[in-house]
Amino acid sequence: MLDITLLRRDLDGVLARLATRKNPQPFLDADTFRALEAERKTLQIRTEELQSRRNQLSKQIGGLKAKGQDTTAVMAEVGGIGDEMKAGGERLTQIQAALDAMLLHVPNLPAADVPVGPDEHANVEVRRWGTPRAFDFTVKDHVDLGAPLGLDFETGAKLSGSRFTFMQGAAARLHRALAQFMLDVQTTEHGYTECYTPYLVQAKALQGTGQLPKFEQDLFHVTSGDGDAAGSKWYLIPTSEVTLTNAVAETVLAIDQLPIKLTAHSPCFRSEAGSAGRDTRGLIRQHQFDKVEMVQIVHPEHSEGALAEMVGHAEAILQKLGLPYRVLLLSTGDMGFGAAKTFDLEVWVPAQGTYREISSCSNCEAFQARRMQTRFKNAQGKNEFVHTLNGSGLAVGRTLVAVLENCQNADGSITVPDVLRPYMGGVEVLRPAC
Repeated sequence: MLDITLLRRDLDGVLARLATRKNPQPFLDADTFRALEAERKTLQIRTEELQSRRNQLSKQIGGLKAKGQDTTAVMAEVGGIGDEMKAGGERLTQIQAALDAMLLHVPNLPAADVPVGPDEHANVEVRRWGTPRAFDFTVKDHVDLGAPLGLDFETGAKLSGSRFTFMQGAAARLHRALAQFMLDVQTTEHGYTECYTPYLVQAKALQGTGQLPKFEQDLFHVTSGDGDAAGSKWYLIPTSEVTLTNAVAETVLAIDQLPIKLTAHSPCFRSEAGSAGRDTRGLIRQHQFDKVEMVQIVHPEHSEGALAEMVGHAEAILQKLGLPYRVLLLSTGDMGFGAAKTFDLEVWVPAQGTYREISSCSNCEAFQARRMQTRFKNAQGKNEFVHTLNGSGLAVGRTLVAVLENCQNADGSITVPDVLRPYMGGVEVLRPAC
C-alpha cells in the first residue's frame, strides 16, 4: 500500500509515476481521492474547532456553578457539540475506510532507476552467463524427453484436468532432488532459515502481500462445510512468499532482528486466469507447481543491496547446475503489482531456442509492510516500516525442464548435473525405460 501522506503531499507526482506502469493510469481515481481528502480536512478542522469550543464551555460551566448561576443553556450547547463530534468521527471513519479500500487496488511506485516502458519489450538485459550448448543432433523438448522417465501429463489430466502433472520414477526423483539441492544451497551457503508453512491461508495474508483484493481471479480457494470452521474460506497459496512474508505481519521487530532471511519449498497454486492458449504443452505453465522461495525482511537502507544479493542467490543455483541464463531488469510496465524494482532470471530452453523465466526477484520496499503493519524500532526509538523482498530460488518445474533439455543426449538419456548426483543416489545418467 502506498503511503497516503505521499499522495496528500504530491498527488500529481504519484499519478505520473503510476502512469509509467500503464498510461493512462487506471489505478487511482484522482477526483474521488481529492473529494474524500477535502472532506476529511474539513471535518478534521471542524472537529478541532468543536473540541476547542467544548473546552471553553467546560471552563465556563465551572465558573457558572461556582457563582450559583444557571448552566442549562451552556450544557445544551455542549451536548450539541458532542453530537456533532460523534457524527463527524463516524464520517471520518467512513472516509478513511474508503481511502484504504481505494489504495488496496493501487500498485507500488516504480523505483527511480527502473526503465520506463509499457511491457516486456522495454526490459533491459543486464548480463548473461554460460553459452547455450551446440547440439550435433536434433534436440527434443522436455515433454518427449520426460515421458520415458515418468513425466506423465495424461495421468495428471485424467486426475485433475489440464495443466496438472503426474510424475513417477526418475522424473519424480529428479524433481525432488532439485528442490532439496536448492534448499540446501539457500540454507547452508546463503544464510536463509528453512521453513515449512501452511498451503492454505486466510484472505488477510493475501491482502498483506498484495494478491487480494485485486487478483482474486488468479487464486484457488476452498470452503469448509463442517465442524468449527464451517463456512470459513481459505485460499491455496500462489507462492510461499505469502506465508513467509506474513510471518512478521502486525509485528514490531527489534532492529537487531534484521535482516530476516527465510526460505521454503512448497507447491504453488495458480488459476492462470487470462493465459488461455499460452504454454499449454508441458511444465512451463501449470495450475500446480513447486518452488523454492526466498524472502528477506530488511532495514530500508539495506533493501537495494539485499535485492542484488538475492539475485545472486538465484543465479548460484543455475551456475551450479551449469544452465545458461540471462538477467533482465524489468520495465515499469512489466513489473508485478507489489514490486518497486524487479530482476528476472531467464534460463536457456534449447527446444524453444530462447530464454524463459525461471526466477523473479523483487524489492517491494515498504509496500507490503504497510499493508501488513510490520515495523521495526529504529535507532531513534521510533517505529518504522521494514522493507520486504522476495524471489524464486528457483521454480522447480521449470528447472526440471531446463535440466532435461540442456543435459539431453542423442539416445534420449539425460546426464545428471554433478551437484545433483548425491541427491540421486550417485546416478550419473537417466536412461529411458525400455
